[in-house]
Amino acid sequence: MRLPDDRSGAPLALALGLALAGCGVVGGGERPAATAAANPADAANGPAADYPVVLGEPFTIEGVEHVPSDALNHDEVGFATVDREAQAGVTVAHKTLPLPSYVEITALDTGRTILARVERRGPMTNARVVALSPDAAQQLGAGEGAAVRVRRVNPPEVQRAELRAGRTAPLRMDTPETLLGVLRRKLPAAGSASLADARKAPVPSGVRPAAPVAGVEATRPPARSGAPAAAAAGATAGYALAPLDGAPATRPEEASPPAAAVQGGLVVQAAAFANRANADRAARALGGFVSRAGRFYRVRTGPFATRAQAEAALAKVRAAGYSDAKIFSAG
Repeated sequence: MRLPDDRSGAPLALALGLALAGCGVVGGGERPAATAAANPADAANGPAADYPVVLGEPFTIEGVEHVPSDALNHDEVGFATVDREAQAGVTVAHKTLPLPSYVEITALDTGRTILARVERRGPMTNARVVALSPDAAQQLGAGEGAAVRVRRVNPPEVQRAELRAGRTAPLRMDTPETLLGVLRRKLPAAGSASLADARKAPVPSGVRPAAPVAGVEATRPPARSGAPAAAAAGATAGYALAPLDGAPATRPEEASPPAAAVQGGLVVQAAAFANRANADRAARALGGFVSRAGRFYRVRTGPFATRAQAEAALAKVRAAGYSDAKIFSAG
């Protein structure tokens, strides 16, 4: 008995298999035949969009020469304007910062701080330090003539990408009121004032410097509520913090904590190191002192007589990169 020889379906099955293979259907699942090309918009907003960095030639505005520079410690206070012609995105115009670069803009009336991308030259007036795009002004909650702080920063790539794509980066930590008061006192009548040129960070009036103790510059709180004549006249001094121009502080290797540090008050502890050399290096950068606790070397600044003074110092230490810095009782 001969079995039926049905071969009529073979060509059909073969053709169907080839068709399915061409569509990328294998094993009952769908697999693209090739990886999809990257979104052109995403590629345009990638890390390469931050290069090359452009400075440009010096230029003059209202008789004042401005020289673009790649200053990493750029920090200034002044007044903002709003660039109504700027495109969408949290961007700013600045006279000398690299294009592009990134800055924190702080509104000195509220303490709100945003991250923005510097993309343009301007504003073309010496009465204003920065020109905010409408989106930047809205996020900052500031308008024409608002007092601001402009500080160059190096944000993580994920936040850079948000700004390059025209979106907003998360708000930064609000600046404490004590530090805002300090910054407001640095405001000029017009134009801007550099904080990076100061040998010490600005502090509230009425605080006077202590005599150096074993090579360490520290701040001694007023002995009593009655301030000295110089302080009453509005003289200011600096906390024992990092010189904003990056100049090294006096070597603290052999220094002991200021005498007042063991008599009470508050100190700001930036970090604790197992290695003395690393602690000394951090203390030089912050203008603080090193104290040993067991096998660790603590880097501290102060002492400070009031919580407000300590919080202002804490903000500066954290801004220097020590995000885990805390306030402790001296001792």
